[in-house]
Amino acid sequence: MSKKVLLTGGTGLVGTRLTDLLLQKGYQVSHLARSPRLGKVPAFRWNPGTGELDVRALEGVSAIIHLAGAGVADKRWTPSRKHEILESRTQSSALLLKTLATTTHQVRSVVSASAIGYYGFGQGEHILTEESPPGQDFLAQVTRQWEAEVDKITSLGIRVVKLRIGIVLSEKGGALTEMAKPIRWYVGAPLASGKQYLSWIHLDDLCALFLKAVEDDRLQGPYNAVSGEWATNTELTKIMARELHKPLWLPPIPGLALKLVLGEMANMVINGNKVSADKVKRTGFHFQYTNLEEAIKSLQLQKR
Repeated sequence: MSKKVLLTGGTGLVGTRLTDLLLQKGYQVSHLARSPRLGKVPAFRWNPGTGELDVRALEGVSAIIHLAGAGVADKRWTPSRKHEILESRTQSSALLLKTLATTTHQVRSVVSASAIGYYGFGQGEHILTEESPPGQDFLAQVTRQWEAEVDKITSLGIRVVKLRIGIVLSEKGGALTEMAKPIRWYVGAPLASGKQYLSWIHLDDLCALFLKAVEDDRLQGPYNAVSGEWATNTELTKIMARELHKPLWLPPIPGLALKLVLGEMANMVINGNKVSADKVKRTGFHFQYTNLEEAIKSLQLQKR
C-alpha cells in the first residue's frame, strides 16, 4: 500500500502536529491549501467555494485526512459566520466527493474530523456513545450535515472514518490556551456553574488516533475522539491554575454574562457532556493521557 497521505486543513493546530507525526512514521505527506506556499511538504491548490481542486494532489495517494473547516470559536456567531462555519465543512466534503468520483486515483480511505458537538450540549450525567442521537442546536446541525456529506464518499467503495473530536489539549492553540489567558492575568474563574462536564483529548493522542484510522482497515464510521475521562469546568480551571502557579480568587463567571459577551457561542462553555471512548478502546487503541492533571502537566504551560 502506498504511504502517501493528503491532508486538508494541514496547517491548523491538529494538521501541523499530524503532518510531523506522519513524516516521522515514513509517510509522504502533502496538503490541499487555498494559497499553496513553500513549506515542509508539497501543497496543491483547492478552493471549496469555487469547486477548484488540483487533481495532481491525488497522484499516488492512498488516504485523505480531512480537517478543513472554519474555526468554531474564532469569531462571534453572526448569521454570516454561521453560514461560513457550515459551508466550509459541507462544501469541502462535497468537493472531495466530486473529485474522487471523477478522477482516476488510488485512494482507499478518507479519515474526516468531526466533533462531539454532534450530540448537542447539556445532557448532564448521561453518557453519550456513537449510537446516541444528534442534538438540535447549531453545532449539532452543522456536524450532522458535515458527516452526511463525508458519508457519501462510501458510495465510491472508499472506507470512511469520522473522528468526533472533543476539547483538544495543546499548548500551541485551541481552547486550553484561551482558558489559560485570564488565569495568567489573575482573573481566572470557573465558567457558569463550573459543574459542566468537559470531554477532552490530548493533541498527541488525537494525532495517534488519526494515524490508527489511516492504518487499521477495521475502523469504519464514527468514533468519539475523547480520552473517556471527564472533568468539570471547575476541576480543569483549578488544575490549570496550579500548573501556572496562579491563584483563583474570583467567583464563577455567570452564564448570563457569558451569553452577553459570546452570544449563542456561550452554549459551548456553559454546557458540557460526558462522551464515551469505549468504542475507540475496543479497537486496541492505547491512550497515552487519560489523567487530566498529567495531560496538562505534559504541556508545560508555565513555560509558555
